[in-house]
Amino acid sequence: MYAISVAASMVSMEIQNLRVYERRGLLRPDRTEGGTRLYSADDVARLARIRDLLADGLNLAGVARVLDLEDEVDRLRARLDEAGDESGNESGDESGDESGDERRESA
Repeated sequence: MYAISVAASMVSMEIQNLRVYERRGLLRPDRTEGGTRLYSADDVARLARIRDLLADGLNLAGVARVLDLEDEVDRLRARLDEAGDESGNESGDESGDESGDERRESA
């Protein structure tokens, strides 16, 4: 866990930006009992993603939308993995799909 100054330094941002991103709901760092923000490695990775999206020209509303969509994709992938595990299939095994594609191409 990193203090706000360390997290900001790791992603070359100003501390105030991290506070703004939290107020806008772009990330939610943990807090100590005294209220000090603590940033995890995942939070720092999310900050780097925010930095990159801003550098690509998105505004904060656009960044929020992209992050929401990426979070939704992660949730859906997790559900697919669970469904695959329940049916006895490996989640990353696509060999059946590839052979079906090859059959369609050769027909």
